[in-house]
Amino acid sequence: MFRSRAKEEKAASADQASPTDSKQPRDPQAPKGRPTPKRSEAQTQRRSVANTTLTRKDASKRQRDERRVQLEKQRQALSGRGNERDLPLRDRGPIRKFARDYIDSRFNVAEFFLPMAVVILVLSVVRVPALQNIALLLWLVIIILIVVDTFVNVLRIRKQLAERFPGQDTKGTVWYSLMRSLQMRRLRLPKPQVKRGERP
Repeated sequence: MFRSRAKEEKAASADQASPTDSKQPRDPQAPKGRPTPKRSEAQTQRRSVANTTLTRKDASKRQRDERRVQLEKQRQALSGRGNERDLPLRDRGPIRKFARDYIDSRFNVAEFFLPMAVVILVLSVVRVPALQNIALLLWLVIIILIVVDTFVNVLRIRKQLAERFPGQDTKGTVWYSLMRSLQMRRLRLPKPQVKRGERP
């Protein structure tokens, strides 16, 4: 009677032992008893484990360093010495690059607006009626030239975009190019990559 109870307890303890307690290597083809986690879940778990080891101060310092590196890469890209992938989102892509090159390859009346406005302002301040009349005439001529040049730019850019990038989303590109044409060439960012008169 005592022997049978001892045998039963020994068998029960053997059944309760987990397969991992065995010193024999597990067969690679055998099921492991749990589902394999997805890659995204595994990456999230690794990140959470890594982040828990950092203090709040260390984490903020790391973020500042990463931000500083990204800003430096962006500055290099805007100056024309870096990679185009580091440009701001509004400047990325072949469509925006073409729009920049198109504007940079030609003379735009609008880019001379600020210098001419200073000249006109100086002439209008002078207490000479003839110079004031010249300033007013120059003002009207500049405005008319800017409107005509802008209208021509819009037509040409739309035509070029339709020919070079058929079926692609070019929304906002015309406005982007017109805003660039208002800036003086040496102040444009990203820096011009083509010379005047060169085909983009």
